[in-house]
Formats: sequence, structure tokens, C-alpha cells
Amino acid sequence: MSHPLFFSDATELAELIRSREVSPVEVVQAHLDRIEETNPKVNAVVTLAADALKNAKAAEAAVMAGKPLGPLHGVPFTVKDSIDTEGVMTQRGSPIFKNRLPAQDATSVARIKAAGGILLAKTNLPEFSYWIESDNLLSGRSNNPWDLTRTPGGSSGGESAAIAAGMSPLGLGTDLAISIRGPASQTGITSMKATHGSVPMTGIWPRAPRRFWHVGPMARSVRDISLAFSLLAGPDGQDAFSSSAPLFPAENAFRPDRPLRIGWMTGPGFGPVDPDVAAVVKAAAEALASLGLSVEQVAIPALERDFALEVFNRIHVMEMKPAFARATAGHGLEELYKMARTMLALPDTPIADFIEAEQAAERLRDGFADYFSRYDVLITQVLPVPAHKHGVEQFTIAGQTVDATYLQGATVPLNVTGLPGLSLPFGTGSAGMPINVQIVGKWHAEATILQVAALLEAVSPVRGRHPAL
Repeated sequence: MSHPLFFSDATELAELIRSREVSPVEVVQAHLDRIEETNPKVNAVVTLAADALKNAKAAEAAVMAGKPLGPLHGVPFTVKDSIDTEGVMTQRGSPIFKNRLPAQDATSVARIKAAGGILLAKTNLPEFSYWIESDNLLSGRSNNPWDLTRTPGGSSGGESAAIAAGMSPLGLGTDLAISIRGPASQTGITSMKATHGSVPMTGIWPRAPRRFWHVGPMARSVRDISLAFSLLAGPDGQDAFSSSAPLFPAENAFRPDRPLRIGWMTGPGFGPVDPDVAAVVKAAAEALASLGLSVEQVAIPALERDFALEVFNRIHVMEMKPAFARATAGHGLEELYKMARTMLALPDTPIADFIEAEQAAERLRDGFADYFSRYDVLITQVLPVPAHKHGVEQFTIAGQTVDATYLQGATVPLNVTGLPGLSLPFGTGSAGMPINVQIVGKWHAEATILQVAALLEAVSPVRGRHPAL
């Protein structure tokens, strides 16, 4: 092993444990030591699981006794602090939920534990999981391990920072518009938002608007994402959106008998994009072409007719605002941070605009359905810029000045339509910050995008790169 234990991916750690080359206790302790060393600077971890070492000793005993081992036996994992964890505080980034102890695990957490994973810690997020920076009144601001003056993103920014810094090999995040894929891009890790409903949201708050929320894996390798998704996917009898049978591996997976048909684009329809980011997307497309795949630049007219970010904004306020109002009832303004205050102050969307936005969402789904009748995969940017400095509220990108919500321009279309998308590091910007590409597939085609991601990962110019903390 040519790297520290804490920079191994989950798959490698599971193999080392299974072969008795390392013990679960060694692995968990290595990550606890890394947290102690780096978290004071990064502030990604907000709560440690008190029984992590105890569970590691039990996992070690099972290995030594020759008992059957799960695919993640003895491997530590971390969880965003909006996802319930039995007996471990889940505080949702707000003083309103300070010291909240869930009585049971979220479905996603329970499934990783059932595979042998050991809960290590909870990670930081914005208040109520609602913003593109991970900052709140309860646990403060998370920093990017590549540059502490920059953000690791939101809302799963603590999770992305923890994995990038070596505090965790594998984690769970949630995604309303950007929150799994964007932070992964800002810290140079890998993540996937699967088809909506593939992974149950049971035990996660907030849920409104339910048809846009996702939970998914974050890691340092495509194989870890694939393994985690195979464990997470499938109905749980509680989340009605996950009522369909598991569809992984998908029937329309990678076919070796013909080249995959790949389209790539950086716009129009996503908003402005920085030239460094556009160059990385083009480089990824060219890399796939060099591997023998059919690749061409494309456009999706539906994205130009209905700007997905505007569609999202008109819909989600009508549903999230009442959820925030219920959660904050009886609490003073001193317990609310800027995003809860902003949401509660927003005007309601007129019902006619709300209905038109719902119809626009259907048009976007139809537009993507048309695209995927001709192509297997779409390659785009994740974010229009690399990780930015803390607190930036306005950006000038390619000569156009936009507010910070525009960072979601290329990610939110997948939440509005429910399509799967994977975020993969493939380059760096002029300041040395990571840049990821987004690999998009048709509904339930996770196997296809994972295959394309594996091909790109193998030739990525930034593969194996870690921040020096």
C-alpha cells in the first residue's frame, strides 16, 4: 500500500480486513487519529460515534472467528447530520435540534451497517440542509481541505470535506438541487445521486419537496460508489417513492457489443460556465472518444426553453417554506440562521406560476427522454466554477454576473427530472482547485453511468490526488 491507511478507499479497506492484513480496530483508529489531526482546521466532523471502537473490536472478533463477513465489514463510514443515526446526535445544523437523539437509524444508515460498516461520525451541513455552503449557528463553518479559505460546498459539504481530507473513506449525503454532486466537485471526490426513489429517504429531514430530495453515497472511487449503491437501492416499505423493485444492475447497462453513444455539453441551458470548467468537460469527452466510444457535442432544447433553476425555485418554495415554518414555530430569531430567515421571508409562488412550473418540469422530463432515445450518456459540468471563497454571494462567470444560486445550474435539472448523475474529478482550475464532470444517464441507468465513470476514472489526470493537510 503506497498511501496512508486513511486514504484507502472502502473497497480496499474491506479487502485488507477480510484478508487479515489489517484489523477493523486499526482502520477505525487510523481515521479517528486523522479526525483529531485535521478536523480542527477543516471542521467537517460535528459528532463522533462513541461506540465506533467498540464496534470495531466486535468486527475484529468476527474476522478472527471466521464468521461470514459483509462487503463493508469493519469499514468506517460517516453520515451527514440530517440523516438519523440511532443513539448518535442528529442536529440538522440548527440550535432548534440541539442534542436531538434519534431512536432508530435512517434506512440508508441501517443498510450500510447491515453490510458491516461502522458508523464513525456525523458531518457538518448548512442549517436544515439548505444552502450551498456548510455553515450554521450550531457547529460553525466547514472549510475546504484543499484551501481553508474556500468552501467545501453544501449541503453535504462536511461529508465531502471529511472524505477528501482522509477522515472517512465513505459517506452518505443528501441532494435537493446540488448537495451531493456539488460538494464532491469542490473537494475532488466522487459521488452519485441515483434515479429519484432508488434509495429510500426514510429517516431524513427535510423531505419537502419530496420528489426532489435524494440520498446517496460519497467516496473516493467509482467502485466504492457502485458497491454502496448496490447496498442502498431498493424499497423499504415506508418511502412510497422507493416502491419500485431494485433496478441495479440495470438491464440497459454498458454493452460491449456496440460503442456507447455519448453527448457532451456545457450549455446553453445551464447558465454561464468558467473556461477552465468548460475545458475539463471537453477533455473528458475527448478521453472517452479516444477509448473508442461514440462522442459528440450536443444541445438539449428543453433546457433552453425552461431554465431548470427557475422552475425549481418556483416549485420548492411553496413546499419548503411551510416545512420550515412548522420546524421553527415557537423559536426566536436568535435560533435561526440566514437561510431559514430567507426562506421564511420569501413570498409565496402564485398558484398559476406554481402550476406552470410543474408543467415546465414535465417538459424538461420529455426533453431528456427525447435526448436519451438517441444517446446513452450525457457529460456536463457539475459546477460553473471551482470551489470559491467563503461567503461569496455573486459571481462573474464568462463575463456574466449571477447570484450564488446559479452554481446549481447544471445540477438542479436532474433533481427536477429525477435523472441519475455522478460527479467525478477530472481536472483542476487555474488556482489548483478540483474540477469534476457530471455523468448523466437515463432513468435507472446507474450501471451505465458507473461504467462510463470507471472508464474516465482510469484515465483521469487527477486520479489519486489528495490535499496536503
